[in-house]
Order: sequence, then C-alpha cells, then structure tokens
Amino acid sequence: MKAIFISYNQAYNQEIVELLENLGQRGYTVWTEVGGRGTVDGEPHLGSHAWPTQNHAVLSVVEDTLASKIMKALRETDDANKDLGLRAYVLPVEESL
Repeated sequence: MKAIFISYNQAYNQEIVELLENLGQRGYTVWTEVGGRGTVDGEPHLGSHAWPTQNHAVLSVVEDTLASKIMKALRETDDANKDLGLRAYVLPVEESL
C-alpha cells in the first residue's frame, strides 16, 4: 500500500477528487483552506489580504499498482496548468487499521 499526499491550488477544487474517483480510488481525506508556499517557485497561498489564494490537500491510501497511475494523471494535470501549483508525494504505508 502507498499513501499519496496531494497539495494543490484551490482552483482545482473537485478536479483532483474526480481524478482519483475516475481511476477507481474511492477513499480519501480532504483538507480545505491549507496555506503554504512552494520551495521552487510560485506565489504563497496563505488566504490573507496580500496572498488570498489557498490550497487544498488530499491524502489517499492506494494499492501499489494504482499509485503510479495516479501520479501520471497528476503530472499531466500539473503540466497543463503550471501556474496553479500542484505537488504530490508517494509514501509507503507500513501498517493500517
């Protein structure tokens, strides 16, 4: 099992959740109003007067074979909209309940 953590510009809203569902991943957790700033480029997303944009985040635990398919789809989404900001990380799941 793998955990995929995805942080993305709020403009994506349902698009990321729909991406997961379209690939057959039913389970996920969503956080809204997530602030942050990327390490490479882009503007901060802090929900303030100066930086009004915010991020959302999703965590989903998936089968190993599905992780690469999701990451491929996320890369395609990010490549199509570089200015919005999207980051994703795949982590091993050692144990679950």
